[in-house]
Amino acid sequence: MRRILIVGAGQSGLHLALGLLRNGYDVTVVSNRTPEDIARGRVTSSQAMFDMALAHERALDIDLWGDAAPPIEGIQFTVPGPDGGRAVDWAARLRAPARSVDQRIKMPAWLAEVERLGGKIVIHDATPADLEVYAAQYDLVLVAAGKGTISSLFERDAARSPYEAPQRALALTYVNGLAPRPEYSAVCFNLVPGVGEYFVFPALTRTGPCEIMVFEGVPGGPMDCWADVRTPTEHLERSRWVLSTFLPWEAERCAGVELTDELGVLSGRFAPTVRRPVATLPSGAAVLGVADVVVLNDPITGQGANNAAKCAASYLESILARGDEPYDAVWMESAFERYWADARHATEWTNALLAPPEPHMLELLGAAGGLPDVASRFVNGFNDPRDYAEWFLDPAGARDYLARSAG
Repeated sequence: MRRILIVGAGQSGLHLALGLLRNGYDVTVVSNRTPEDIARGRVTSSQAMFDMALAHERALDIDLWGDAAPPIEGIQFTVPGPDGGRAVDWAARLRAPARSVDQRIKMPAWLAEVERLGGKIVIHDATPADLEVYAAQYDLVLVAAGKGTISSLFERDAARSPYEAPQRALALTYVNGLAPRPEYSAVCFNLVPGVGEYFVFPALTRTGPCEIMVFEGVPGGPMDCWADVRTPTEHLERSRWVLSTFLPWEAERCAGVELTDELGVLSGRFAPTVRRPVATLPSGAAVLGVADVVVLNDPITGQGANNAAKCAASYLESILARGDEPYDAVWMESAFERYWADARHATEWTNALLAPPEPHMLELLGAAGGLPDVASRFVNGFNDPRDYAEWFLDPAGARDYLARSAG
């Protein structure tokens, strides 16, 4: 039986561990937090997952919240106008619902499932020196912990990383009491030119159904306003201020909101980065990076948890196909490139939305209000970002597509 160790107990690390266990591998997961630490801790992400990513979970029978998590049935896109109204405002349905499950619920349950299937959990804050020990003991070591000194072992890939600095000041606010959107549930995505983006959507947290407010402020702008916030109450009030200042229709929905819990807030920033997938240790041993360790996207397109699930599924297929052959650095590179063939589309689209929008993108988003097929195609690209390449990211393709759609 081949022995595999995974450092990191998040979406991708545990998903991969569970897939390997179901295929007869000896699996050890190293986590720097106990299940209780995770369950009682601070929120870590917004983790809206679309159907393609959820399908990977369903394939392993690890989508344990399909009935409990409120569905996200569509996406609404809004741009305010100079008069304070909505210059652009339209919505379209997803072909299959998305869902968001607080990782404080999900990861403890998955850790328990790892143990139930015979996997081993080691609670330890792994260091680069530990990786040397692990590499000598296991057939394959994967690093799925996207923070700390271990992730810094993976070299930034400048050719695939156009940004060297954070492109948004980020904040999350988990709330109860937000007025539901009429018609059907949706991600309400608001773009305020030169200021940033705000989106909000239903989710399941440890206290039950809730809404997650996500703020993406342009650095140095008025939505980059979280540095002096010291308490959860102040965080909620700053969230209200942003909405009342820039998005009054969203502020109206928040008249009765309250935090789900004192740890239901988060703020920070990071540079979106693609790293080289293989880190070579001083001994010469190689370890393979997973998900956010090697492809870290800004949350503006909500692809983080989706990429993590897709990475786990891709790596699982590569490991199964390897059979009894060694997991050498050449194989590691090929396993990553197989994943990158899909992940590059989400990365390119995400990076494009971080930049000032190009004229053809504005034309498409404006036209979508009167062309339901365009709106539907844009919305469903969140599920499968590969589709954006030929029309949304390509000026000539955009012109041809609009001409066909309008005709």
